[in-house]
Amino acid sequence: MSSLRMLLSAEQIHDRICELGAQIDRDLPEGPIYFIAILKGACIFLADLVRATKTPARIEFIGISSYGKGKTSSGEVKLTKDLDVSIEGYDVIVVEDIVDSGITLSYLMQLLAQRRPKSLRIASLLDKPEHRQRPVVVHYRGFEIPDEFVVGYGLDYAEDYRNLPDVCVLSDIS
Repeated sequence: MSSLRMLLSAEQIHDRICELGAQIDRDLPEGPIYFIAILKGACIFLADLVRATKTPARIEFIGISSYGKGKTSSGEVKLTKDLDVSIEGYDVIVVEDIVDSGITLSYLMQLLAQRRPKSLRIASLLDKPEHRQRPVVVHYRGFEIPDEFVVGYGLDYAEDYRNLPDVCVLSDIS
């Protein structure tokens, strides 16, 4: 049977997202900014992050995967949903729930850079730099966390636990 241990409370998450929103407003005050959420896990973080900014914002979604239904990256990246608009000439912030191996984001950043945005940055709620396999620069980092498997606040295990308001460590997965 799986067990959950709270790592970050909903209140801690909310407070940090407000700080990130203020930082984005200082860095990119003109707008509009395209916030591109990586489906599915980043959608909750995206909603809260956009509401924490005052800069005019536009929202887009992209689907990309290297996990499947497991706990570790397969190392094989595939695009499952592309953008619906051109991002050429716009400030773009890729919104991710967690940066782990860096495999997915490294691929995605190269793909999006070819589309000639004005600027291209990453906002991630969580970051596990010690687990990195590819270099990735996270411009707006919510929390650096230890190398444990986490769920909640949009993050899942086999599509479960996304609705938890806190980020929790999931252990004893059978």
